[in-house]
Amino acid sequence: MNKILFTGGGSAGHVSVNVALILEFKKHGYQISYIGSKKGIEKEMIENINDVKYHAISSGKLRRYFSWENFIDPFKVLKGILDSIFIIKKEKPDFIFSKGGFVSVPVCVAARLLKVPVVLHESDLTPGLANKINIKFSNHIFTTFEDTLNYLPKGKASLIGAIVRDAIYDGNKDRAYEFTGFNEGKPVILVMGGSLGSKILNDYIWDNIEELTKKYQIIHLVGKGLLNKDINVEGYNQYEFLSSELFDIFKIVDFTISRAGANALYEFLALNIPAILVPLGTNQSRGDQIENAKFFEKNGFALVIQEDSFKDLELTKVDDFYNSLNDYKNAMIKYKDEKKVINNVEDFYNKILKEVGGK
Repeated sequence: MNKILFTGGGSAGHVSVNVALILEFKKHGYQISYIGSKKGIEKEMIENINDVKYHAISSGKLRRYFSWENFIDPFKVLKGILDSIFIIKKEKPDFIFSKGGFVSVPVCVAARLLKVPVVLHESDLTPGLANKINIKFSNHIFTTFEDTLNYLPKGKASLIGAIVRDAIYDGNKDRAYEFTGFNEGKPVILVMGGSLGSKILNDYIWDNIEELTKKYQIIHLVGKGLLNKDINVEGYNQYEFLSSELFDIFKIVDFTISRAGANALYEFLALNIPAILVPLGTNQSRGDQIENAKFFEKNGFALVIQEDSFKDLELTKVDDFYNSLNDYKNAMIKYKDEKKVINNVEDFYNKILKEVGGK
C-alpha cells in the first residue's frame, strides 16, 4: 500500500488544506499518518479523521523577536528532529506533504536526512519563516499566489492557486436557516476572527450589536472560550467555531467581516462572498495577512480596514459596503473567468504525485 505522511499546523485555515488532501489520498487507497504538535489545532482536527495515525512531537517556536524561550527552543527543535526520524522510519512514507508552521521544520529536516521526498504548500503571498527554512529540504513548493514565486528558487516552485474544500459548494440554504433561526428578511453578515478569535472584531460587533441587528442578521464566530453570555439579541447568533455547518451558512451569507488568512479569503472568492477585511497587525504577526488583504482589495474583492482604525469604523461605512456588493461580486466573477485561481483537491492530488513520481 502507498503511504504518505502529512505535517503542518498553526491555524485552522492551514490545516483545512491538509484535511482536504487527506480525504483525497484516502479515496485513492493511501495509508496516512500525520506529525503535529502536542496541543495545536491540528491535533483536534486530524484526530477526528478515521484511519489517520497522529504523532505528536516536540517543536519550538521560530520567533523574530527576543524571548528567553529562544534559548530553549533549539533543544525542542532538536528533539523534534529525533522524534520525526523515529516516526518516519516507523511509518516508511513514500513522501511527505508539509503545510508549514513551526511543527513542520523538524519533520522536513528529518525527511532530508532520511532521503524521503518532501512537497510544500505556501498559502500566503509571502513565504512564512517555516517554509523559508523548509524549502532547503524539499523537492518542490506549490504556491497560492502567483507573486509568491518571486520569493522562491526558480525551478523548485510552481503556482497551484487556491485549494478549496469541495464541501464548500455543497451547503444547503434551508438547513442554514433552520440551524440559525434566521430568515430572508434581512441580509446576513458572517463575522470570522480566525480559529483563535479576534478581540478587535468581537468588541466591535458587541459594542454595535443593537444598531447592526436593526438592518442585518449576524453569525459571529468568536473563537474558543470567548462566547459572550451577556448578549441575547434577536438576529444575532454566536458560536465558538463551526465545522460542517459552515458550508450551509455560506449559502445565506451576503458578506463577511473577517481576518485575512489566505485559505478563508479564497473560499470567499470561490463563493463570490465580498469581505470587509481586518488583517492581523505586525505587532501580532509577520504581516502576511496585510499582504493578502492588499491583494484582495487591489482586485476589487474586499474593503480593507487596518486594526488601529477598525474600532472607529462608522456603521454607515458598513451600509455603503453592503450597497456596493454587486460591484465586488462582479469583480470576483471576472477575475475567476480570466485566471484559473481556484482548483479542486483532485487537481492538487495529481500535481503532487507528478512532482514525487507517485501513482
